[in-house]
Amino acid sequence: MTDSTDEGEVGEKMVARVAVVVGGIESSTVSDDTTNLLDRAQVFDLNGNGIPISDLWKDRKAVVAFARHFGCVFCRKRADLLASQKDRMDASGVALVLIGPGSIDQAKAFSEQTNFKGEVYADPSHSSYEVLGFVSGVLSTFTPQAGLKIIQLYMEGYRQDWGLSFQRDTVTRGGWQQGGIIVAGPGKSNISYIHKDKEAGDDPDMEDILTACCS
Repeated sequence: MTDSTDEGEVGEKMVARVAVVVGGIESSTVSDDTTNLLDRAQVFDLNGNGIPISDLWKDRKAVVAFARHFGCVFCRKRADLLASQKDRMDASGVALVLIGPGSIDQAKAFSEQTNFKGEVYADPSHSSYEVLGFVSGVLSTFTPQAGLKIIQLYMEGYRQDWGLSFQRDTVTRGGWQQGGIIVAGPGKSNISYIHKDKEAGDDPDMEDILTACCS
């Protein structure tokens, strides 16, 4: 299998007008094409209710984390790091959301296992990942840095959920999907910060996220 990093090329072009600014100090709007595609990208809450992903930040500001998959050890660490800042987000009126590529049942399992303090949604079709141009590929998953970070996370007590990792919804995509984080809203076309993981475990600077969402 070849690396499919270029799969996000269309998404990269669609979000070309997003202001990607360190710290998220500057704000911009995405193109009409991207807004329309996000309106059609549906995610599902833990009760199975589907909504366009852009509704998550239509009337509020939100930090939205995109997991690699619901069994991912990196994503469990990132979820904890974000949740540790939820009081600051709450004080600024900012919602904390996590989306994973997979089924509603997988999202429920993740929520129960991690006790994540924010909202959790499933994207079974990966449509939001494709619109936003997140990286996907074997070479972005198996890197020396990712291997070292896995060892570090296991030493900290984090564990991959191999049951979730090998369910059909993850295996059909090979688990090669990478994630990212955006700060968006209020307003469907307002994305003021975006981080796209270049490889598994490529965490952004938390202070940049907090500056974008809460300053």
